[in-house]
Amino acid sequence: MVLHIQYQNNRFDYVNTNILDRLINTRRIKRFFRPSEEKWVIIGVDPIRGNGGDFEGHERRQGRYSA
Repeated sequence: MVLHIQYQNNRFDYVNTNILDRLINTRRIKRFFRPSEEKWVIIGVDPIRGNGGDFEGHERRQGRYSA
């Protein structure tokens, strides 16, 4: 999936999702557009992948044989 982003220097671009992760981790972007919510997500303010939210359900990612 390709997403619309805004770099720290205010330039806009389109990147695929695996590049988005790298740009977020290296703090090179200010925000990206989340089509599912039809809104811009501001890095450091809004919840992003793996950040934010409280999950109360069963953890399905845990290994089958973990103790």
